[in-house]
Amino acid sequence: MVGALPAAEALPRPREVTGNGYGGGAKHLHLQLQLPAPPPKQQQQPAEPECEWYEEEIDDDLKLCYALNSVLHRGASKYQEIALLDTKHFGKALIIDGKMQSTEMDEFIYHESLIHPPLLFHPNPKTVFVMGGGEGSAAREALRHKTVQRVVMCDIDQEVVDFCRTYLTANHEAFSSDKLCLIINDARVELEKSRERFDVIVGDLADPVEGGPCYQLYTKSFYEHIVKPKLNDHGIFVTQAGPAGVLTHKEVFSSIYNTLRHVFKYVQAYTAHVPSFADTWGWVMASDHPFDLNAQQLNERIKGRIVGELVYLSGECLISSTTLNKSVHQSLLNETHVYTEDDARFIYGHGRACCA
Repeated sequence: MVGALPAAEALPRPREVTGNGYGGGAKHLHLQLQLPAPPPKQQQQPAEPECEWYEEEIDDDLKLCYALNSVLHRGASKYQEIALLDTKHFGKALIIDGKMQSTEMDEFIYHESLIHPPLLFHPNPKTVFVMGGGEGSAAREALRHKTVQRVVMCDIDQEVVDFCRTYLTANHEAFSSDKLCLIINDARVELEKSRERFDVIVGDLADPVEGGPCYQLYTKSFYEHIVKPKLNDHGIFVTQAGPAGVLTHKEVFSSIYNTLRHVFKYVQAYTAHVPSFADTWGWVMASDHPFDLNAQQLNERIKGRIVGELVYLSGECLISSTTLNKSVHQSLLNETHVYTEDDARFIYGHGRACCA
């Protein structure tokens, strides 16, 4: 979760490798800060209670508003703008480039759903590669598995990583773990040049938005020529796959699912409602080996492998999350679009491609 602000101190730093390129952590819906204009100096009036809001634009004619207690911190890198907000409803919220990443109240839903299913279905996961994930929550969850010996987290933006390492206190232990190798680089380039193969590869990436670079990490060529060759035998790939609600699943979710079906023998889509995203969210797992565990077997692995209690996920919950409603299920079966560089789909919003 997004933690309370820590006292100023030097935080332990894992081994880092620097580089250039594209990358980043998971990004979601467009936000715009709405602040009241101050009264003119010549018209001094009694102070009124402050009313600050973040306005999240989901579509041209649909917006959500989040009431704020305060803006805790703002910063910027050459790639992204960063903010930590204290919202009235969801607690502390991490915002990158005006897009909500996670909130204190419900980030565990997203990150438990992203990380634990592939690691539980894998017979003995020891190595994990996280594309993006700069806030550290994906690495935190992966490091809870007793079998995991090494987590490589590759994010492009040093400033975002440093910001999260400083202000998201719940992830301090993960950032200081000897098992974490933090690399600052383009995740695509880093994975392509790596001589290492992994048991699990995780796409904790920005949503594919028009004008942004991350859509290239959802393409058939990327999955086929870069991701799959870097998986060990019985390896599993998982990616966040955007909104998966009745009204939103055709934006990118169904296409990502269908694209992975052209690369891997077994592909499993699953969903969960994330309140702060105001929608059902989707993830997709893919492997050349079947996902054939039942709820009891998953619960046994949760008990035997994971340090501490999961807040959201159980064997029964994981199995039920793969049962999609009729509308979404039918769309996935009927989807024909394959994600390519020349034929991409985007969610609503505007990306920002940055050069080093």
